[in-house]
Amino acid sequence: MKAALLKAWSDWRRRSRYAEVSRVCIPLVTGMAATTVMEFTDRIFLSHYSVDAISAVVPAGVTAFLLLCFLGGVSGYVSVFIAQYYGSGRPEKIGLVLWQGLFITFLSGIFLFLFATFATTPLFTLVGHSPTVRIQEELYFRILCHGGVLHVAIQALSGFFTGRGKTRPVMLATVLGMAVNIPLDYGLINGVWGFPELGIRGAGLATVVSWGVTLLFLVLAAFSRPLRKEFRLLETMVLDREIFVGLLRYGVPGALQFSLDIFAFTFFILMVGRMGTVPLAASNIVISISSLAFMPALGFSYGICSMAGYALGRKRPDEARAAAWSGIHILLAYTLLLDIFFIVSPEWIVSVFVHSSDSGQYEEISHMASKLLRLVAAYILLDAFYMIFSAVLKGAGDTRFLLWAISGASLGCMIVPLFVGIHYMGMGIYAAWSCIVGFVATLCFLVSWRYGKGRWEEMLVIEKN
Repeated sequence: MKAALLKAWSDWRRRSRYAEVSRVCIPLVTGMAATTVMEFTDRIFLSHYSVDAISAVVPAGVTAFLLLCFLGGVSGYVSVFIAQYYGSGRPEKIGLVLWQGLFITFLSGIFLFLFATFATTPLFTLVGHSPTVRIQEELYFRILCHGGVLHVAIQALSGFFTGRGKTRPVMLATVLGMAVNIPLDYGLINGVWGFPELGIRGAGLATVVSWGVTLLFLVLAAFSRPLRKEFRLLETMVLDREIFVGLLRYGVPGALQFSLDIFAFTFFILMVGRMGTVPLAASNIVISISSLAFMPALGFSYGICSMAGYALGRKRPDEARAAAWSGIHILLAYTLLLDIFFIVSPEWIVSVFVHSSDSGQYEEISHMASKLLRLVAAYILLDAFYMIFSAVLKGAGDTRFLLWAISGASLGCMIVPLFVGIHYMGMGIYAAWSCIVGFVATLCFLVSWRYGKGRWEEMLVIEKN
């Protein structure tokens, strides 16, 4: 028995991809960590600035992120095409793929500008938050959307590197953006170091500036002389109808899958806002803290998606499976540590967002947020499986199933229960957060089932060689 177990362990170590997964994913996780730190500090600054500001920044930010995730998800799907072309030994196609992603970026910028200009006020009027919060929501949302084309372009250029397993430039660009954002954010929010005091407007402007810095770094890296020559980046600046349509065919369902995931949380925040300022502020704080688990999982999912695409391009689905399970093992170890922290001492991390000397609203927010963190601990373990298995399916091109899965789960576990419960039955904040647990559990079950069926092993988004 012992010999059999040792042999099984030896075989798994030989087949596993821990080192490769770490090499590809850790830089992406570092980049996501930089993004998380940027958002974390942004919300700390605003929570100390005013209750209205912290109440407005998450609904407006998540709503903007919903649009940016969809458009960036379509342009960023170049990573799967590039990974499969790279794995199948056809690097001459990579430049064409990148340019199709950039053409989609240009169209996205036009859409974002028009949407922010004409739809912002009707959208947040419909949400129904208090007037003082709504004004700041509109302001923050409009700034992020007007500068959103930079974010979409970042996704396309990041896909150029991630699809080839070269994730370090993405990490460096994101860290540089964070290094610019944090001091600029503090200065523009509070009016120090010679900057004007702009409050939530300053937070939005600092974010857009950091996107510009990140994009500039990626442009210089992608169009460096060696890469220009290797992938003929200047010669391939043409519209390729087959690849462009393919990006839309697979990228739109894939982007919708992630966007609907974000929409479910956006809808949750908007509905919780109807309960009052205290539940809204507490939920915003908890969602910000839960990003400590979500962002690393998202970084791993980007890396595993590209690794799965590369493996399938090489006709080696066994390598994709090994990469997926290696990623899950690493994520579970990290998530278990967070779970212990969230369960044992939630008050400490919540205290970062509140003034310990304050009473009244801040004390009530702190108490509620500490209890909600224990619910977060219940679903982030399941989220690790969902993120990795869905990444493999996306890397294969099985994006339509992902779209149907997220559509059913969001409608049945989040949108309908929350709307009926809050609007008609007086649902409380803890019952509302239980809907999130059920939502993630349902997604985990559906995606795990699809992964286990193995149909993705025969899929490709590119033409067969």
